[in-house]
Amino acid sequence: MLCIEKKMSTLNNNDLHYDAVIVGLGKTGLSCFRYLFNQGLNLAITDSRESPPELEKLNAEFNDVTTYLGEISKKVLLASDQIIVSPGISLNNEGIQSAIEENIPVIGDIELFSQKALAPIIAISGSNGKSTVTTIVKEMARQAGLNTYMGGNIGTPVLDLLNDKKPDLYVLELSSFQLETTFSLNAHASVVLNISPDHMDRYSCIKDYAEAKSRIYSGHGLMILNKDDEYCKSMIDLDRKINYFTLDKPDKNSFGLLKSNNKVWLCHGNKKIISKDQLKIKGDHNISNALAAMALANSVDVPYKIMTNVLKNFSGLEHRCQLIKSFNNIDWYNDSKATNVGACIASIKGLCEFGKIILIAGGDSKGSDLSSLNEIIEKYVKKVFLFGIDADKLSSVLSSKVDKEFVRSVDEAVHFANKVALPGDLVLLAPACSSLDMYQNFKQRGDAFISSVNALQKN
Repeated sequence: MLCIEKKMSTLNNNDLHYDAVIVGLGKTGLSCFRYLFNQGLNLAITDSRESPPELEKLNAEFNDVTTYLGEISKKVLLASDQIIVSPGISLNNEGIQSAIEENIPVIGDIELFSQKALAPIIAISGSNGKSTVTTIVKEMARQAGLNTYMGGNIGTPVLDLLNDKKPDLYVLELSSFQLETTFSLNAHASVVLNISPDHMDRYSCIKDYAEAKSRIYSGHGLMILNKDDEYCKSMIDLDRKINYFTLDKPDKNSFGLLKSNNKVWLCHGNKKIISKDQLKIKGDHNISNALAAMALANSVDVPYKIMTNVLKNFSGLEHRCQLIKSFNNIDWYNDSKATNVGACIASIKGLCEFGKIILIAGGDSKGSDLSSLNEIIEKYVKKVFLFGIDADKLSSVLSSKVDKEFVRSVDEAVHFANKVALPGDLVLLAPACSSLDMYQNFKQRGDAFISSVNALQKN
């Protein structure tokens, strides 16, 4: 179930009763417990895991917390006046569905935060580039003198941001999972950067996934829209104030690209702000990210000079098209965060002009259609090393023209890639899949790649 109406709960007449039950004890679940505990509520936590990741910290911080572990307890959910669901928990869970049918409100931490936020919010979502844009906007706002807090799907859980003094601005990265249970968000400015197939193990189709993303535009604030993305363009609300960003020539109030004196400039209307060759981040996807960040920063009156200064010095985030080493005239790039097809394609397109690519890909595709990878890999990739649970699935969508080889791990992929790479080549980890079949998260996968690459120089 994608969209849930906000409803009044019915009174529980059972002996078992909680003011709120938190589902999932990760970082978000723990922050929710802290927040609601400080309001004096009678709480319980339920988690499908016997030893959820924040259990030890919870027990160290609080005494006698009521927990139901090993399964998500339907009985406990139905004995609650409201349910706070962590982003990783599907709303299709049987107990959660039963609670919804009983008119028990099901919300998330972003909804709780939205009801109590102390300052304007800039909200950022999309299949790819969320963390990059969130970080750039935060830095632009801070350099402009705004006391800015960043959180959400990156860094600090949003409810923990309410513990500090009132800021001038919140900059939040929001996932589709977080937006599913959010009803009161009324951001000052918001954007969906792009849409490509992701989390298809949780959504019935890409349309449902896009619909979840579009919830970021609730309220009456400024809509920032990607003019180049068909799904994003379909989210337009003509009754709202809208600004666009595009890799084409911009309209008067939009951000885009202009050619002048043999250079490509990032512009606001006809106003040239920074040339493409001044950016440290590479590829059209990062140009698009920079334009989106500028549009959002402009909504809070960040001067162009500060935008330019931040973009000149921003070299990207870890595990996102990150240059690890260059030796023997071979460049090694870590884009472990490329966990879906769109991100992998963007990574290849962004680097193809710098040399022939040897690609390391694979993992858990989360039910996504991988077929669109073939054209870009066939065109730009010299050889592919495939690993992980869906290596066979990925191999099956690649034509016989693609030179491919199966390996057992990222480390083995690095070892064999080093044997076939020639001076001028690029070796790129851009898995197009999630890491959870073999690694704890994309960071652990990226760290494994970095360690293997660094070890090559010692051999």
